Amino acid sequence: MRLPDGYRLPPHTHPTDEHVTVISGTFKVGMGERFRTDSMLTLSRGGFVTAPAGHAHFAVAQGATVVQVHALGPFALTYVNPADTPRAATNR
Repeated sequence: MRLPDGYRLPPHTHPTDEHVTVISGTFKVGMGERFRTDSMLTLSRGGFVTAPAGHAHFAVAQGATVVQVHALGPFALTYVNPADTPRAATNR
């Protein structure tokens, strides 16, 4: 995924483990159902994180960032707050 500076991924879960590798830029990741900047892990190029299946997590790009996301399928993304779903957010 190519993410612009400041792009936020609100708290969400997946039915399978999600593996993320930072290709370029800086990717900040946190765990939990609330977006909290004080508890985020900062990953730079080559950084790797796994978000366990069913555990809420969130992220933000710092600077233009490229990450590789991979998981065993079927893969799905469920937002903790349904209003954060991109389609719902554009209707606000």
